[in-house]
Amino acid sequence: MKHVIIGVGAAGITAAETIRKNRKEDEIVMISTDDTVISRCMLHKYIGGERSEEELSFVPKDFFESNKISWIKGKEVTEIDTSSKRVIFEGGGESYDKLLIATGAKSFFVPIVGLDEASNVYGLRDLSDAKAIRERAAKANHIVIIGAGLIGLDAAYALTEMGKKPIIIDMAPHVLSANLDERAAATYQSKFEEKGCKFYFGSKISKVQQDSASNITSVILDDKEELPCDLLIMAVGVRPNNSLLPNTTADEYLSIQKDVYVAGDVSALSENWPSAVTQGELAALNMCSIATYYNEERILRNTINFFGIASLSIGCLKPEPEDICEMREDKNRYQKVIIRDGIPVGVVLQGDVSRSGFWQHIIKNKVKVCDAPKSIWKTSFANSYGINEDGEYEWVALI
Repeated sequence: MKHVIIGVGAAGITAAETIRKNRKEDEIVMISTDDTVISRCMLHKYIGGERSEEELSFVPKDFFESNKISWIKGKEVTEIDTSSKRVIFEGGGESYDKLLIATGAKSFFVPIVGLDEASNVYGLRDLSDAKAIRERAAKANHIVIIGAGLIGLDAAYALTEMGKKPIIIDMAPHVLSANLDERAAATYQSKFEEKGCKFYFGSKISKVQQDSASNITSVILDDKEELPCDLLIMAVGVRPNNSLLPNTTADEYLSIQKDVYVAGDVSALSENWPSAVTQGELAALNMCSIATYYNEERILRNTINFFGIASLSIGCLKPEPEDICEMREDKNRYQKVIIRDGIPVGVVLQGDVSRSGFWQHIIKNKVKVCDAPKSIWKTSFANSYGINEDGEYEWVALI
């Protein structure tokens, strides 16, 4: 049996490991445009000088040799012929019995006239992006980042490590709007501002000015304010890299058609690294004819750490009018839980994230807390709960 995996990210690498564990003699071939294995979550650390290129890898140096995996690197797959079960790339091709598409995602560029041909605009998705940004940033005086989400702040943090003071523009009302509530996000925003960063919220770029060499020299906001710019970083999210087979809608086995599977960002089911790893493993099991359902409930989970301040959010971040919000705060922590119809649906923890496993369990299993101890913060696995007559988790009243 021959397995071909396109992509060497978290999903692809996990799949290869899983196949080798279950099928000692099967042939595994991995194909990637990358010529190194990197953790994309760590690219900003490369820009800021905290990690070398070698330290971005998340696999041992002998990973491919020890697992008897053939790696065709630096090659872009241009076609998949499912009728002949063959993938085509520049200068060659590979046949397959089972195929996994784990091509990840690509940076999304805001559709602004002039961006496509500009030579000083980058996403932050690949090592080549990080290398170019670091080289350009060393000489740049006016760096603009579009997007105040996690990718944008990763880039901003790396640039502050270089002594730069970037401007960050976002349509949202505050930083990390998809990851944290306003109160928790404000902690980070103030730290970035202390480093010299400037934020424009509720704003977007309407047009750009360029010089004769197609370098952007300034950006113009929708309120007509013009900002000088000699390096522009797009950090407004990613889109599945599904150009090989546009229809990548997966079934419960992560299959998109006979003997073809998807995992990771390309599936549009993955929102983070853990999900990509889970999908890579389950897709690989199915490629090995070990039938395994993918039924991971998509509960949003974010972990963030800037300036030594850890934060975590799970589930819903914005309460509905009828929800109950329980909060507590002191100089070292901020915590909030959102309760809907007696069931916690979201939690934000900052400063102290030690009980995140407990909250994830409660939210995922929809445990009712209406009969819990008076303070929601005193609930724990030690407090008994059972299943009521409707088959729902519910706290047993404590007297």
